[in-house]
Amino acid sequence: MSGRDVGAGGMRVGDVGWRRLAPRMILVDALRVAFSLLPGVLVLLVLDTEPDTMTVAPLAGVAAWGVLGAVADSVRWATTAYRVTETHVERRTGLFVRTHRSVSRDRIRSVDADAKPLRRLFGLRRVTVGAGQMTTAMEAALTLDAVTRREAAALREELTGARQEAADGPLATFEPRWVAHNVQGFWAYVCAAGVLWGGYWTAQMVGIDLAEVVGSLADWEALGPGWTAAVAVLAVSVLGAAGMAVAFFAESAHFRLERVEGEGTTVLRTTAGLFRTREIARDESRVRGISVSQPLLWRWLGTADTTLITTGLRIWSSAVTILPRGPVDVARRVAAAVIGSSALDAPLIRHPVAALRRRLLWAALVAGCCALLLVPVGGDAWWVALLVVLPPALGLAFVGYRSLGHAVAGDHLVVRAGALTRTTSALRRQAVSGIRVRQSLLQRRLGLATVVACTAAGEGGYGVYDCAVGDAVAFAQVSLPGQVPLRVGEPLPVDRTPLTISVPGAR
Repeated sequence: MSGRDVGAGGMRVGDVGWRRLAPRMILVDALRVAFSLLPGVLVLLVLDTEPDTMTVAPLAGVAAWGVLGAVADSVRWATTAYRVTETHVERRTGLFVRTHRSVSRDRIRSVDADAKPLRRLFGLRRVTVGAGQMTTAMEAALTLDAVTRREAAALREELTGARQEAADGPLATFEPRWVAHNVQGFWAYVCAAGVLWGGYWTAQMVGIDLAEVVGSLADWEALGPGWTAAVAVLAVSVLGAAGMAVAFFAESAHFRLERVEGEGTTVLRTTAGLFRTREIARDESRVRGISVSQPLLWRWLGTADTTLITTGLRIWSSAVTILPRGPVDVARRVAAAVIGSSALDAPLIRHPVAALRRRLLWAALVAGCCALLLVPVGGDAWWVALLVVLPPALGLAFVGYRSLGHAVAGDHLVVRAGALTRTTSALRRQAVSGIRVRQSLLQRRLGLATVVACTAAGEGGYGVYDCAVGDAVAFAQVSLPGQVPLRVGEPLPVDRTPLTISVPGAR
């Protein structure tokens, strides 16, 4: 190791001695206490509000949250030490129960550095080292909260080998038009509800009744219940969209995706955040492919999510998200730059109409079961349920069929599927560790089969659903040349047990 200077006292990353977190955390905690007490001072002293339970209880809760959080941070700072050796990153912490965690450096998958506003003000960063045990332990490998900005940069460079600047410029930067793709959906109404609830109780503390204020804005009785409900829904939608837009901008502003040189490999690094800066570095040698997903309700807007198929990270980890939700054309362009191939743009093989018939049959069965469950209720309940469930079920069946497709594009396998969310994935053929081909009784009747490319990355398997039997065998043979003991035109085994072929040398 090179042993760069990273903090006061001449501490070096390569030293094996234990080091404490940055002492500036004490100043951050002092400000945190002051800010938690500030609302009470303003409401009770400056605004001279009459103290009662409705006023004092929320203020006491805010003050207790700030004070207890600061005390917990101070205890953690006093009892935490860490070190970086040639082979491991180690941390020990705890007052009453001491814990010691170590992460082998050859298993490090990502290094995440972020800073909340107060920590950013004092030049501090929280560093999270992600490693392979995240998949099994269901937790981040190791967190250092907080170290100095210089020390965080040195740790990232030392542990990932990533340089400070990219040689060829960014692969993607923040675009204002991305905001339009992040202001819709169920969470907009949740955001609006949170804003309204917080605003109502804040106003109550200073003696303002928001219900009376809203009631005085218009003659709601004259408008009638229909128009009143329409205005309410519109207002909540606008408020939720505005809240989502502000939240997305605060989280993703200054976004930048770069490919930087590391020690024997390259690193995909993202930085983003307006008030809270976050930086994630990912070892590109562990990337096995990429997925672009399009939600059904916002497909008309061209909205897409872009995630990496990589080893050692949970599929729901923030580190696998390589790009904020945005236009699908940007997602495909960035995906091509990341995997070095335009595999996602390859023409896909359509699946036979029998796949549509299978989906329509299942949709009809689900709707029929829902109707049968309501037969004992009597009356018209059963056919009302049938009319309510059957049309959307048939619609989803058709949409799901339209999403099916697969292809082999150079060194990548491309699969597409999904009704509510259409996901197109490109997986490196070298990353395929096994092939599983299966047929249900109905699939066998319709001449269909499902083939799944198994891998140690991402979801663990990427399937070609309900394709023709010949296409399934051909896809399997291309995925694992010389390993599939079937030929195109041969029937699959009569036994319903899936046919599985594994390759020990796959990565």
